[in-house]
Amino acid sequence: MEDLVSAPLRAVIADDQALVRTGFRMILSADGIDVVAEAADGAEAVAAVRRTRPDVVLMDIRMPRTDGIEATRQIVTGGAGETRVLILTTYDLDHYVYAALTAGASGFLLKDVTPEHLVASVRLVRSGDALLAPTITRRLVERFARRDDVRSVLHRDLSELTPRELEVLRLLATGLSNAELAERLTLSATTVKTHVARILSKLGLRDRVQAVVLAYETGLISPGRPE
Repeated sequence: MEDLVSAPLRAVIADDQALVRTGFRMILSADGIDVVAEAADGAEAVAAVRRTRPDVVLMDIRMPRTDGIEATRQIVTGGAGETRVLILTTYDLDHYVYAALTAGASGFLLKDVTPEHLVASVRLVRSGDALLAPTITRRLVERFARRDDVRSVLHRDLSELTPRELEVLRLLATGLSNAELAERLTLSATTVKTHVARILSKLGLRDRVQAVVLAYETGLISPGRPE
């Protein structure tokens, strides 16, 4: 873990607008993040990831040839190791974002993000966490879960989870942060993190974003149903 923290963070920027790529490169480079490649479309992004094996990819959704959703799917399923995909979108709750999350993205950012937030977000995703504010996660999934035009790529058996882990997953899916989970369940933050880690491990999920999506798609919690 110490090697991960001390090693230079390597990133790929995929966006069809050169000015956007240049701006993000300047921001990341100024904070010591090594931008190892840029891509103007999804196909270039996939090729760049295979060539450079970055820690994080900043991925635009709407790009020519191969879009960001398909590129994300290819990166996540193509043996890219620990490479994480952070989706860039122009609009909050872009209707493509849910599909990108089910394809394996670790979160999303609006393109008008501040430089400080951009850097912090890239570092957060690199650390293995998922970047979605709990309330945004809930809004996304509630709006798009079970749509006929969005097919899940997640198929897991929740019977592997203990009753406590099911409870944690159900509450996590309502948009609670780890701190809120700890307060609700009267547990320590460390214990909550352990439960979340075990849930991800048992279900073979990359991060809590996929866990939230899975909770809705398996019917553990229904869109719009209060806890």
